[in-house]
Amino acid sequence: MSLPPLTLYLAAPRGFCAGVDRAIRIVEMALQKWGAPVYVRHEIVHNKFVVDALRAQGAVFVEELDDCPDDRPVVFSAHGVPKAVPAEAARRHMIAVDATCPLVTKVHIEAQRHHEQGLQLVMIGHAGHPETVGTMGQLPEGEVLLVETVADVATLRVRDPARLAFITQTTLSVDDTAAIVAALRARFPAIMGPGKEDICYATTNRQEAVKAIAPRIDALLVIGAPNSSNSRRLVEVGRAAGCGYAQLVQRAADIDWRALDGARAVGLTAGASAPEVLVNEVIDAFAARYDLTRELVETAVERVEFKVPRLLREAGA
Repeated sequence: MSLPPLTLYLAAPRGFCAGVDRAIRIVEMALQKWGAPVYVRHEIVHNKFVVDALRAQGAVFVEELDDCPDDRPVVFSAHGVPKAVPAEAARRHMIAVDATCPLVTKVHIEAQRHHEQGLQLVMIGHAGHPETVGTMGQLPEGEVLLVETVADVATLRVRDPARLAFITQTTLSVDDTAAIVAALRARFPAIMGPGKEDICYATTNRQEAVKAIAPRIDALLVIGAPNSSNSRRLVEVGRAAGCGYAQLVQRAADIDWRALDGARAVGLTAGASAPEVLVNEVIDAFAARYDLTRELVETAVERVEFKVPRLLREAGA
């Protein structure tokens, strides 16, 4: 029996970004340097496959510093942590390694700078997301107000409309964020924004690649975890760009093949914390079911690299 024809449009860039790659290397290097166990506060990145692989090497994932012993190294996740966390690690004389993405750290520094100038901050982000919690935790309570939607802007109660600045989570939808920023500027004309976009290059590039393939496809699959903000945004961007069907899957086993019945062109991308091995797994699953044609749609080339902390580059324990 002949297989039905299908074109699989592969978005590029996709998958690991420089911040995720760095964070994983940090945990691996910490295990090499100090041996197991190495504790990691929160999932190092939001991907079960990655977390399970590191756990198998001796990483122990915990939600709070209270769950870590004083005499073992602790790594802070790529999403960043409130200022109180490294302060507590220092008080306990722990070996602490910060795997916060440098682009998240940039937002932290930005928030601190605005605070020192006497400005109250408005953060565009998702409540409860570790990055949002970490960023808001850089400043005292009440100094950072959170907005998630355009509607939130209308009800915002600020200390002084003339003394405001905004920052954003790095993994948001570029288009949705632009609408919220426009609402903030309309209500608070004096509000200051970042000198350079807070939404990171990788989030932006992956969303642009999805927009480029959207007109050509019947369905979109995004490989990523349900708690991965940037992966979920890719599904939303695909739908907004006209994909009638867009699904977030963690592995090939999660694909709803019935939903793809009749599809002749499917788009495939992966969130910034999803490894390429999972992309290949999905491609193989399609190749087993269809007479497959693959087409790469590349909208940008990424050459960003981030160094690991000096502590891990130094010889000796």
